[in-house]
Amino acid sequence: MPETVTSKKKKPAAEPAVEMSFWGHLDALRGHLFRSVIAIVLLAIVAFVNREFIFDSIILAPKNPDFITNKLLCRLGEWLGIPALCLGNMELQIININLSGQFTTHMYISMFGGLIVAAPYVIYEIWRFIRPALYDNERRHSRGAVIVMSLLFILGVLFSYYLIVPLTLNFFGTYQVSQSINNQIALTSYISTVVSVTFALGVVFELPVFVYFLAKVGIITDSFLKKNRKYMLIVLLTISAIITPPDVISQILVCIPLYGLYELSIVVARHAGIKKEISEEV
Repeated sequence: MPETVTSKKKKPAAEPAVEMSFWGHLDALRGHLFRSVIAIVLLAIVAFVNREFIFDSIILAPKNPDFITNKLLCRLGEWLGIPALCLGNMELQIININLSGQFTTHMYISMFGGLIVAAPYVIYEIWRFIRPALYDNERRHSRGAVIVMSLLFILGVLFSYYLIVPLTLNFFGTYQVSQSINNQIALTSYISTVVSVTFALGVVFELPVFVYFLAKVGIITDSFLKKNRKYMLIVLLTISAIITPPDVISQILVCIPLYGLYELSIVVARHAGIKKEISEEV
């Protein structure tokens, strides 16, 4: 009898995993943010030291007629017979009207440059914080998320810098309500335009990633995106018309990549929905 009773005893259940408290999550988040800030600051110091290269070769370059995009668009305008595409006549005069304006701008651009270069590492730290909350199948399906998000952000920044920024500077920098009024662009205004447009497009290019997670939780589907494709095209054309000079070619040059992102988002939503169904069946 004792042996029988002993054999029928159930094995002790495995101890449940200890869930992290709110303060534990907060402490973990603080660690990820701290490492991200350190990376940004270190790269900002590198940018601060290389002042001439950062400003002359990168920040101020899109306003010059010999900038690669301006030369290519000018050749395209000559070939198509559209003079508006030629940005060779753009001569912006940048002035500083604040005593500490150039120094504060130097600091600001250094921090922004550090953020842009450190973006892949910042994304990696954010992913390390989110990853423990995912199920095994979600982790498996999300492999390469850091690489994809980093590449999309970098592509958005490059697309904005080499196309959107020159077109924006040309339109607003040469726009005149009267021939008797000359444009003298404040340094802070120029910098804020370049930074905001560049960073905004970097975030916009993350659209497929946002759609993927929305589709995973069932908030959005590929059929919904297909159904509203024509409305989204109108929205994209409107956005392109706002941030480009008033000619059709410039609007098309900007709208095509944005619409391509939307179509990519439909494919991403479809695959996310399929994986969601498979994981539920399992």
